[in-house]
Amino acid sequence: MHSAAILAGVFLSLLHQVCATEDLISQYGETIRIPCNPKASGTGEPFLIKWKYEDKVGGTSGDLLVKQKGNNATITASDDLKDRVSIGEDDSLLIASAVLSDQKTYTCMMVMPTDISEHSVQVLVHKSPEAVELTNNPAAVETGKLTTIGKCSAGDANPAAKLTWFRNEEPLEQDGTDIVITVSETVDPATGLTSSVSELQYSVGKEDMGALFSCGVQDSALRSKAVDFTINYPTEKVVLEVVTPGLLLEGADVTLRCRADGNPPPISYIFYLQGEEVTVEDKDSYTLEEATRDASGEYKCSPSGNPSLLASHNITIHYLDVTLSPSGNLVKAAGETVPITLEKDASGKVTVAWTKNNASLTAEPQFAQLKYSDSGLYECKVSMGELVSTHSFELLVKGAPVITSLREELSADGAHKVLSCEAEGFPKPTVEWSGINGTNVEESDYVDGKVIHQLTVVPRANLTVTCIVMNDLGTDSKTTEVSSLSVVSHNDDTEMKRMDKQDQTEESGDQAKLAVGIVVGLILATLAVGLGYWFYIKKSKQGSWKTGEKETGDTEESKKLEEAPQKAEV
Repeated sequence: MHSAAILAGVFLSLLHQVCATEDLISQYGETIRIPCNPKASGTGEPFLIKWKYEDKVGGTSGDLLVKQKGNNATITASDDLKDRVSIGEDDSLLIASAVLSDQKTYTCMMVMPTDISEHSVQVLVHKSPEAVELTNNPAAVETGKLTTIGKCSAGDANPAAKLTWFRNEEPLEQDGTDIVITVSETVDPATGLTSSVSELQYSVGKEDMGALFSCGVQDSALRSKAVDFTINYPTEKVVLEVVTPGLLLEGADVTLRCRADGNPPPISYIFYLQGEEVTVEDKDSYTLEEATRDASGEYKCSPSGNPSLLASHNITIHYLDVTLSPSGNLVKAAGETVPITLEKDASGKVTVAWTKNNASLTAEPQFAQLKYSDSGLYECKVSMGELVSTHSFELLVKGAPVITSLREELSADGAHKVLSCEAEGFPKPTVEWSGINGTNVEESDYVDGKVIHQLTVVPRANLTVTCIVMNDLGTDSKTTEVSSLSVVSHNDDTEMKRMDKQDQTEESGDQAKLAVGIVVGLILATLAVGLGYWFYIKKSKQGSWKTGEKETGDTEESKKLEEAPQKAEV
């Protein structure tokens, strides 16, 4: 007893004023750890630690535990804390399974050999709501009316959850007119936790169509699901539109649609169709079947029962009538006249394009006097936007052949001549030559009723040559004079000199033979006459042209010479 009294006296004499209280926030249901942090003025190990509490709200206080140096802690608590308190290795007070009633001021007293200090901590127990729910959402609302959008609730929280409303992720602020937010809180008497409810009343407009509304806990990631709702508003405007895409063509179906901006839209409409009224139920469209050009004009529509909301639209039924004369297959003679008649009747501006054998023409064809080159397939395409009308005719120009050109040209090397006979006609004319034979016969392609026939010749004398062209409808011919070639080659001087020397040698030989003949006398005279006659016969047979000349001598021989085929030396 004496020792205890002394200890008590020392304890009272050394007691200091309690330090300022600190706050400690713990989570509901978790273990509260309260550190013992006295500021002792002396040094050394404490030989006694005591934890106690004070509940100013409830007006209670008491001891929790005492621990002496070298001994285990002694639990002195007498209320519900006695089974949940313990001391940690660092002398911290541990309170398991924190509840709201644990919100008290806890004091750690540490007794040193030369000093006593205390450290107080105010414990707060917080609990966040586990979820946020949005309920009482309307299926549809009307514009201009303050309507309850929903109730947002967050239960079992400490402190009470602060709820915020969002429209498309933007927070809503109460204005007392179009936005009214009412908040209520309820405390659970068993747990002391608070449930919060926030109700939003909102005046919607057309601009809120499709908007998403949600709510959440302030300064938290907790958010409810987002909801939208149907917004009903009366029809204020009606529009009449053409549903059929593109040009409205004669003979096609044309669908009209009467569209109202109200929600829900009208269930029936009246279409005013050029003096006729047609009512449609449970739909907003009307179809003109196989529309004609006479259907062009103004159309109107309105919701049934509300004729003051009237919409109108002008429509044009497009058409394109084209007539082309001539048409089909057309066979004409060269030189004839063929008039072209193109008649157009259209609902708009048209463009006309002509082609001949798929090649573009710059203008409408004119056939004042048909030529063979006019033959071909002609196509006329008349267009008005996507509306196109195509017509065609095939023209065939027939006629007896006509030689348009017969000419003679010297080759570049001067060794031969080229005769060209150009003719036109249909059917394709055939070409023949009279008075000469030649080589390298060439014929051009038969284009636009025209053909060119070429013949290469080497005339040894002047010739009269005739080109003859013919088809099933007739024949034509033309004659030209072809001059002879005096030398074979004008480009080879060496060859010309060699030929001159050879001719001189031959002439000397002939003179020697003549001298011998004179010496020999009359024996060889007969031979010379025969040899001259033989040269004459040979020369008479050269060439196939007719010269019109008569040779002297025997009448029968001359007749045979005239009748013999005349061939040109080539």
